[in-house]
Amino acid sequence: METTGIDQALIPSHVACVMDGNGRWAQRRGLKRTDGHSAGEEALLDAIHGALELGISWLTVYAFSTENWRRPTDEVRFLMGFNESLLVRRRDELHELGVRIRFIGRRDWRVPKRLLKQMDRSVELTKNNTKLTLTIAFNYGGRAELVDAVKQLVEDGAKITEKAIAERLCDPEMPEVDLWIRTSGEHRISNFLIWQAAYAELVFVETLWPDFRREHLAEAVLEFQRRDRRFGGLKNES
Repeated sequence: METTGIDQALIPSHVACVMDGNGRWAQRRGLKRTDGHSAGEEALLDAIHGALELGISWLTVYAFSTENWRRPTDEVRFLMGFNESLLVRRRDELHELGVRIRFIGRRDWRVPKRLLKQMDRSVELTKNNTKLTLTIAFNYGGRAELVDAVKQLVEDGAKITEKAIAERLCDPEMPEVDLWIRTSGEHRISNFLIWQAAYAELVFVETLWPDFRREHLAEAVLEFQRRDRRFGGLKNES
């Protein structure tokens, strides 16, 4: 991967990615939408390798949203089975790379128990790894996450503060997002990490997800480094 121009002192700690465009990628090739999801596996693994090479600490990817249940039944069924098989096939490889796997999202009755079991096994296997935390957002929605956090806050009888809400999110250890990427040319946040990405730099990439590679990740990091992050304040001037 070409990293010319990248400032190693300004690498984003947490990168989030909406892996969009699988269906369109398949349709343009006369394939089934599910073939696009399968092709996206290589893109994910290459992006993980790219994150490791760049020194990114956290990578969070949007695998299945709370809204995705509205998709055709066959596609939903495929995605459940595909994500299960992906974990079984890839977790040892990710473990050897030093990747810690985590999940965020609702663990409700709609998610097959066998998939939940594989998710738990992946988390347990990789829990002590430190090179990269790969968080998979599955059956996840930003609004649902906030609703669940507030419900827990009320149940606990705690005072409503930003800190109290943050402590009750899916993963309280997750740092705020620095760089937020969406592929396929769509310019929407689609209910993804709306709390954690409050001050993230948004980068929209034209490339469809199955064609996304570590070089695209590096380009997004370069764009991130060109931004002037002020977090609501003003840039210091001499």
